[in-house]
Amino acid sequence: MAPEPTLQTTIIAIANQKGGVGKTTTTINLGAALAEKGKRVLLIDLDPQGNASTGLGVEYEMRDATTYDLLVGEISLADAVQTTSVDRLEIVPATTDLASADLELIDNARRSFLLREVLRAPQGGAENFDYILIDCPPSLNILTVNAMVAADSIIVPLQSEFFALEGLSQLILTVRNVRQTANPDLRIEGIALTMYDTRNNLSLQVEDDARENMGDMVFKTVIPRNVRLSEAPSFAMPVLSYDSNSKGSKAYRALAGELIDRTQKQKAA
Repeated sequence: MAPEPTLQTTIIAIANQKGGVGKTTTTINLGAALAEKGKRVLLIDLDPQGNASTGLGVEYEMRDATTYDLLVGEISLADAVQTTSVDRLEIVPATTDLASADLELIDNARRSFLLREVLRAPQGGAENFDYILIDCPPSLNILTVNAMVAADSIIVPLQSEFFALEGLSQLILTVRNVRQTANPDLRIEGIALTMYDTRNNLSLQVEDDARENMGDMVFKTVIPRNVRLSEAPSFAMPVLSYDSNSKGSKAYRALAGELIDRTQKQKAA
């Protein structure tokens, strides 16, 4: 098999098998913050709930071409991409069709590589973006594995709550398995502490534990609990558009800056 062409685009999976940790919120707002900094960003909604699509204003009836169609090989990436209300931020939306992917792909010997083959196809369209962010479902199923096999790295949103670190072990084990079997270059880009409340001793303790155990892997930026962050999805826009001066907006801008620094150093290494 011919070697894959080198892709300058940075592909990042946003993953945590636990729900309610701010995964989709992080995908949407990190994407918007990168776009605000002049980067061309594609968001791939790989969650059957389609919350990232809804949060960027893509109504269900507008989702004619979806990530499901990409995985089953019915369309190209270029045909699946839709614009959003945010300049330089585009999306491949999802529908509930994705929920049946596990069963439908079970007999496909290449089932773990489908997204990788789409994103890394020569002149397939991925090269038009600086960053591709993949919003994974809240489980370690074939969709999340596809994201990990396709990605350069993973960002793990970690809610600042009791037992937060315990769920990381299963995710890290999955990353290790993917490295050994399908994507030896996969790395954890960083852990982003979300729903952080400075008035809450538990948030401070979780941060201390995370930094002690995971070191520099934890982003310096923490994402606060913020009313504006919670409200923005109901208006189908990122918090940066909804309230540009909110604490949530400022935090995601800072996180985007850290991510750009990390990926630039990685490419220079």
